[in-house]
Amino acid sequence: MMKASCIFGTVFFLILGLSAKVYSQADSCSSNLNFVGQILFDTTNLICNPVWNAHSFILRYSQAGSNVWSFVLSAPKTDSYIAMGFSSNGRMVGTSAIVGWVGADGTPVIKQYYLGGTSPGEVAPDQGSLQVTNSSIIGSASSSNIYMAFQLNTNQPQNQPIYAIGPTGRLPSAPGYQLVEHVDMVSTSINYATGQSQTLKDPNSNLKSSHGALNMLGWGILMPIGVIVARHFKQWDPIWFYSHISIQSFGFIFGIAGIITGLVLENKLGVSVNKHKGIGIFILVLGSLQVMAFLARPNKMSKYRKYWNWYHQNVGRLVIFFAAVNVFYGIHLGNAGASWNAGYGIVLGVLIVAALVLEIRMWMRK
Repeated sequence: MMKASCIFGTVFFLILGLSAKVYSQADSCSSNLNFVGQILFDTTNLICNPVWNAHSFILRYSQAGSNVWSFVLSAPKTDSYIAMGFSSNGRMVGTSAIVGWVGADGTPVIKQYYLGGTSPGEVAPDQGSLQVTNSSIIGSASSSNIYMAFQLNTNQPQNQPIYAIGPTGRLPSAPGYQLVEHVDMVSTSINYATGQSQTLKDPNSNLKSSHGALNMLGWGILMPIGVIVARHFKQWDPIWFYSHISIQSFGFIFGIAGIITGLVLENKLGVSVNKHKGIGIFILVLGSLQVMAFLARPNKMSKYRKYWNWYHQNVGRLVIFFAAVNVFYGIHLGNAGASWNAGYGIVLGVLIVAALVLEIRMWMRK
């Protein structure tokens, strides 16, 4: 991915169907690649580097001329797309990408995409700053590896290559060729002179974790617990009341802190997360209304108390529902992974089961 004025002089996406002895196994830097007649540039003196061990991505490259760089990216052939680009800051949004995959009929496909945002609708096919010429695609069903080869016309490639892999079985297809969101990606830095490459740590990872944990704990966990206490433990008066107020107060404070960290994170990343942000602000408004409603709570003997109870309880339910939705949506946007989904899902499931058991118990008593 590159925002600079570089030009991809020659781009090839290859599935090499050479001898089974060489390509029946995963690629490695010790493999002898025989590209004679199948690639338009010399591949005998490429520097080789395993750049992404988690998915066995291997990058080979060399400077072929004063303004020409040759690259060959390989990965195990799976039912998913692979992507590579170049970045000056390690971010994908706002850059261009070369993406390749093997279609259902075994035909390899390569396209350029402009990554205008984080949602699939903001990723435009056949657009971007990369000028691709003389493209050639060769495919073979016998190869267990996928090879994406290209030459880059530039004085010096950006030194933070980005790699991504798509979800299994969800390949772009005609006519729109919409690119679904990757399941994993990595930002790296590379020294082209020495060949040394290393994975870049996200400088905002701690802020992302804080944002997610605060919102998850405040809106997504403490708020439901406070509601359960208020609905099912009124026999212990006034302990239930003070417990309810304390739990909801801590949840509200943690939630506000989570929203503040989210606004800071949005500013640092410079990305558009309007849906996630909008839901968060809506939750904050509902939570603030709950605080004001508590301060304006009518006396138990007031004829308006039943209307207040109806309002307070239903607004609370809305907060819990939208909070759970936004927590999962935030995990998705942040690519936090299955562990965050599983962790919050288990906690939420326990709370739902506990609430159902207590609800059944209450109705059986009635």
